[in-house]
Amino acid sequence: MIRPSFSPNPWTDLTTMWSYPYLRNALLAGSIVAVIASSVGWMMVQRRQSFLGHTLAVVSFPGACLALLFTLPASIGYYGATLIAALIARQSSDAQVADDRRSNATVGTVQAVALAIGLLVISHSSSFLTSTTSLLFGSFLGITTGEVLLLAVVGLVTGAAFIAIARPLLLATFDATEARAMGIPVDTLNVMFVVLLALVVAATSQITGALLVFALLVMPGATAQTLTPKVWRGCAISVALGLLTIWLGIGCSFFLPRLPLGFCVTSVGFTAYVIAQVVVTVRSRPHVQGALA
Repeated sequence: MIRPSFSPNPWTDLTTMWSYPYLRNALLAGSIVAVIASSVGWMMVQRRQSFLGHTLAVVSFPGACLALLFTLPASIGYYGATLIAALIARQSSDAQVADDRRSNATVGTVQAVALAIGLLVISHSSSFLTSTTSLLFGSFLGITTGEVLLLAVVGLVTGAAFIAIARPLLLATFDATEARAMGIPVDTLNVMFVVLLALVVAATSQITGALLVFALLVMPGATAQTLTPKVWRGCAISVALGLLTIWLGIGCSFFLPRLPLGFCVTSVGFTAYVIAQVVVTVRSRPHVQGALA
């Protein structure tokens, strides 16, 4: 099959992609994942818990391998492994101790054990030779309608839960003492957020692969934080960037088949981050020059 190439009209390109059923599933699944990952990821950036998010992403890989080894859907392994790891590492969910050495050591230990388990499973089964790349780096091929529906359910649940706890969680993030004085259950919110993060990481891993989850989990949130100090405006920008990243990434991977999906998605996210840094630097330069004059 000869794939069409990019055209000067983006709408034509979008229509072309939408005409392929497997790409339609990829775009729908990617959009769901982009919304929940970029919003929850934005909160993760605010709470300085990127290391925990990275660990959960790493853990999703052996989880998927174990599920496939027992002829189960990979999604079961993704969700099961990340939830278990989140509960084990839940002590790092308190934003006030996110940089504590003991917390980071616990999270790092979980990550090392998870990678070792993944390596053990792969070394004892030759059936992973063709699927390891997609598990690690993602693929838009083979996303079924059932998987899209499952992601939609996860997206609705996590999205509703995030909206419900976002405001008190934000207060607990920046001033846990004040939040406790107001009667906000800070510890419960911290655990709830870690569970939400685990669900989002598991969902995102099915699109980007375990090693490139950060393309949707961190980059949009970090870019939005660079562009604006406004809280909710930053969250909205993060979601918009997440959608742009996944749609452009899938489009580039489709029209340029030699470029894998994970590379395209990550490159788009990184490009947006670099542009944001340049824009902020240029904007701040006159103020710096004025202060030095």
